Amino acid sequence: MANPDIVIIGSGIGGATIAAGLAGSGASILMLERGEPLSVTPHARDTRAIFVDGHYRPKEMWREAGGASFNPGNYYYVGGNSKFFGAVLIRYRKEDFSDMEHFGGVSPAWPFSYDEFEPWYSKAEQLFRVRGALGEDPTEPFHSVPYAFKPVPDEAPIARARAELKGLGLHPASLPLGVDIDTWLREGRTGWDAFPNTGQGKMDAQTAPLAAALTDPNIKLETGAYVEYLETAPDGKTISAVHYRQNGELKKLSPKLVILSAGAVNSAVILLRSPSPDGKGLANRSDQVGRNFMNHNSSAMLAIDPRRRNDAVYQKTLMLNDYYLTDGKGGKPLGNVQLLGKIDGNMLKANVKRVPKFVLDFMAGHAVDWYLMCEDLPDPESRIMVDGKDIVMQWRRSNMQSLDGLTKVMRENFRACGYPLVLSRPFDKRTPSHQCGTVKMGDDPATSPLDPFCRAFDHRNLFVVDASFLPNSAAVNPALSIAAQALRVADHIRKTELAA
Repeated sequence: MANPDIVIIGSGIGGATIAAGLAGSGASILMLERGEPLSVTPHARDTRAIFVDGHYRPKEMWREAGGASFNPGNYYYVGGNSKFFGAVLIRYRKEDFSDMEHFGGVSPAWPFSYDEFEPWYSKAEQLFRVRGALGEDPTEPFHSVPYAFKPVPDEAPIARARAELKGLGLHPASLPLGVDIDTWLREGRTGWDAFPNTGQGKMDAQTAPLAAALTDPNIKLETGAYVEYLETAPDGKTISAVHYRQNGELKKLSPKLVILSAGAVNSAVILLRSPSPDGKGLANRSDQVGRNFMNHNSSAMLAIDPRRRNDAVYQKTLMLNDYYLTDGKGGKPLGNVQLLGKIDGNMLKANVKRVPKFVLDFMAGHAVDWYLMCEDLPDPESRIMVDGKDIVMQWRRSNMQSLDGLTKVMRENFRACGYPLVLSRPFDKRTPSHQCGTVKMGDDPATSPLDPFCRAFDHRNLFVVDASFLPNSAAVNPALSIAAQALRVADHIRKTELAA
């Protein structure tokens, strides 16, 4: 495709969804994805291959600031990280759109309200065919459109866990999920959380919005296309070219609009690597590109009862938000609790190498596995940087008191439910627990690279639409919020850029 009207860089949740929102507009659109489609192989449902051997992990290393190199957990395939996500498609709570006081400081407001954003959540839920139930979770914000599909059913051990938590006076609720459970289980009897989606079981970026976008003959996808940098016109006010490498060949495109959707780390990296007169990279008048990096403070928690086996296959159908807006005693927020996909001994072995496998198999077979997630607050010194070709991460975790508090209260709750052994382990930088915030949106170009429609203040034909635009991380999975904003931005582009 010779110089399309729009180039979208990345095919993850942001890029694929904005492409779906622009389908039928008449614009010629080329999507550039550095990865290739996932292949259907036996590795896709093999826990040893995935979690011990790291079959799908990227062949690249990042560096800690002033420290050692590490292998990140980001994935480069058509569909991006969503090919491996837990398919949780949950709305931010209404309170997340306003300033909220946490133990570690203030979580900043969005530049618009939940009420303004709500219709886009509903559209995103329909696009991803989300399964859920209203009326179970007291923190659930207003929905103008009900879920179109009933929630994925609890398996018997999870129905029991739901009843146990209710017995404590808590409010366990069905997780909103983008999963066709019958299709998923036909393709292999495993959970889907952290498993690659090589079929149609999960509604990820490829199977939902990208599939919809590519029905438009004006939208094309090129794979193996690694974007190296963006070039500006001589006045610096617009992006004049996208430079990318494909099959060893350097290529160049000059579209009218550029939509950068390479993910919170790589979108910042592309901007920082792009030439600029001041040497700070593009869209960076505010000096905030790469800054305010957030990654949820999270832990795995195993509630183990040696007397009862947990024979659930997929498990991941429950959440608990009783501690989302308060610590349960009128204090500051703690966070979200949700089930992990069912673990096995191989998954545990990846993190606990010295314990014999038969012990880990027993533990996994008698555990209900939970994920505790707390908000990481934005900090300009928590940042992504570049050093030559190296990506450098300086993650300054914040608000850890919330994770400590949530760990303590949930340990007490699970013991009260009859689980004598409760173990927890925090996730580290190797796990991309919802990376976000590096090219945030806001009202003031002095403090934010993007406006409320994700347009760069410095370059009017550049939009950044992925997790990097999020001004706060909240304490829930961000995929649905990214998708909803992508649909909102697509509508804005149709009205302001394509209407003529």
